[in-house]
Amino acid sequence: MTLKFTTGLLWLIVGFGLMEAFSWWIHKYIMHGILWKIHKTHHQHGKGFFELNDLFTLLFGGAAVVLIFLGVDELDYRFWIGTGISVYGMLYFFLHDVLIHKRLKWFGRPKSKYLKAIAKAHRDHHKTKEKNHAVSFGLFVVPRRYFKEERE
Repeated sequence: MTLKFTTGLLWLIVGFGLMEAFSWWIHKYIMHGILWKIHKTHHQHGKGFFELNDLFTLLFGGAAVVLIFLGVDELDYRFWIGTGISVYGMLYFFLHDVLIHKRLKWFGRPKSKYLKAIAKAHRDHHKTKEKNHAVSFGLFVVPRRYFKEERE
């Protein structure tokens, strides 16, 4: 493996990790704050396949595409961070939209302890249909209590 590729993979991991942290913060303080009118469409599960909340996907995906294009000539850190954000987005789609919310009915119930913990944390997040009092704002980083509950 070349040093440039290895460094690129590290930037990809950084992009993925920063996206989880950034998404948690945006979800808790912006989506459940000033932009609740958009995000509440996800909590209220209206009719139809698309939700107004899907606009956030365009925002995050757009940022990833811009970073990839800015860094593609040199395959610099911007390319790899954008790629990390894109990988995050693809995994988010499969975990959140397909596996948890069944927007596409591709998979049954999760079987692994980790996926079960993610699903439980997300169910707890959706226990409220209101802006306040929600818990568990991340997706990939799951509080330990959800693993403990799974064992019991």
